[in-house]
Amino acid sequence: MQFGSVPTVGVDALTSEDFLLDVREDDEWEAGHAEGALHIPMSEFVARYGELTDAAPDAGKVYVLCRVGGRSAQVAQYLIQQGIDAVNVAGGMQAWEAAGHPVSDGKGGSGSVI
Repeated sequence: MQFGSVPTVGVDALTSEDFLLDVREDDEWEAGHAEGALHIPMSEFVARYGELTDAAPDAGKVYVLCRVGGRSAQVAQYLIQQGIDAVNVAGGMQAWEAAGHPVSDGKGGSGSVI
């Protein structure tokens, strides 16, 4: 599936082995996120790009999440232009939560998507 010219997958295609990048803002992240995801807000992304290149698997895909898929599509497009194998996650964290995947508050509790 494509979102414009950006490769896109649904949350049902993700596995626990996949590398997730969450580009939502701090308040959204703190309310609830996918455990193990790397968090770099879209508003800080270019300045913090090195954090992604340090953490991302050398030969693997980067699955980019936001709340519903718009911001993540923009970041995935940017990553593709930088030569990174990036994929937008359609429906974002709202679809993640709706599919029954765990949402963490980062403090050992159950989070929510805002």
